Amino acid sequence: MLVRDAMSTVVLTIGPAHTLRQAAQLMSARRVGAAIVLDTDTCGLGILTERDVLNAIGAGLSPDQELADAHTTTDVVFAAPQWTLEEAATAMLHGGFRHLIVLDGRDPVGVVSVRDIIRCWAPVKSAIPA
Repeated sequence: MLVRDAMSTVVLTIGPAHTLRQAAQLMSARRVGAAIVLDTDTCGLGILTERDVLNAIGAGLSPDQELADAHTTTDVVFAAPQWTLEEAATAMLHGGFRHLIVLDGRDPVGVVSVRDIIRCWAPVKSAIPA
């Protein structure tokens, strides 16, 4: 199975000037664990994850004052839609992260998470045995 088959194609994109609270609210409303951070001034692309927000708040930083830009991972490993799920899982394991931005050329087309991969690999049970 390929990344294109498992990835979420409806992604949350925010700007670097969003506060962590705004980012968390949007992530919660969309039920996603990561947001693509697009800086149109620099053509930069990064990712802000739930863990980034949690670490900032846990360190005592204000979610209303801290901006996404300060907590965004910009040294990102990107996946391609034609990668296998094994390639994506290996990249996540070696990098120690749970989300990959999927690029088609230079354009973000989705996000694949560990949960997406597990959902594809785990057998679906039609009924729970009694």
